[in-house]
Amino acid sequence: MSFSSKVKQELFQHFGNGRHCKIAELSAIVNICGQIAFFNDHFCIKIQTENYLVAKKCFTLLQNTFNINSEIFIKSGGKKRRSKVYVLLLKDADQVERLLRATGIWLTEYGAPTIRNKLYPPVVSSICCRRAYIRGAFISVGSVNNPEKNYHLEFVLPTMELASSLRDLVNTFGLDAKVVERKDHFVVYLKEGEQIVDLLNIMGAHIALMDLENVRIVKEMRNDINRKVNCETANLNKVVFAAVKQLEDITYIQQSIGLEKLPKQLQEVAMLRLEYPDISLKELGTYLAEPVGKSGVNHRLRKISNLAETLREGKGEEK
Repeated sequence: MSFSSKVKQELFQHFGNGRHCKIAELSAIVNICGQIAFFNDHFCIKIQTENYLVAKKCFTLLQNTFNINSEIFIKSGGKKRRSKVYVLLLKDADQVERLLRATGIWLTEYGAPTIRNKLYPPVVSSICCRRAYIRGAFISVGSVNNPEKNYHLEFVLPTMELASSLRDLVNTFGLDAKVVERKDHFVVYLKEGEQIVDLLNIMGAHIALMDLENVRIVKEMRNDINRKVNCETANLNKVVFAAVKQLEDITYIQQSIGLEKLPKQLQEVAMLRLEYPDISLKELGTYLAEPVGKSGVNHRLRKISNLAETLREGKGEEK
């Protein structure tokens, strides 16, 4: 089961405490998946989805909130699509009107009802109802990537009106959701791991939240270790490069004029570096007759390097 499916499975089992929250969640499902149809010369409402959990939750919410027992039937997704399509049908005109008015979706044009096709503010006036509406929207058209790969959560909506209103609703919780058009759909999305964690918490997917947080912790630890290893590797490379250069300069002086021509302090450092090519400058300083610190050793080695460069220039050699 994908991570996205696990989130939806958890949200399916989550119901708001109050009737108003159940209505808000229903409003999201009907707004996104519902459409007005006509049956035997009177209007009905059809809620269509490819997700069994959406159909089942919608059926349960209708029954618990409005005492409506909708008909459910399954149809094929077509020749190109092997998936099943679940359809909930409400034929009773009075029940349909009661549902649409309660969810704020009812509109009348030329005497016929239509779907409002955007969020109705009174339905989400309280924080708990906003959470419920977002939960219903995610179950209907939401998805979230496996956090092991990358962080991405989105809602794929049919109209810009729905996408904009859902984005604004999500952002009332201090998030930064954005909308992008993709083919003939409009996508509300989040890409920050921390914000996706916050949204899972808002919707009530606490188990999925903990799973994602565990992945984030492991990934952050891994990234931190990689950064430290890369930093230490870079520092080690610099030390090795510097030591090789020091040995080259000392060897050149030894072959050109002899180390005995160097001042006593420089000669002592040069001899020790030849004897101990791998130790650090700090450790090298402790081996001197009169120990000095890292900066003192570095200062003497720079003098040796400058002398080597001078000798090379005097002989017309490349640096």
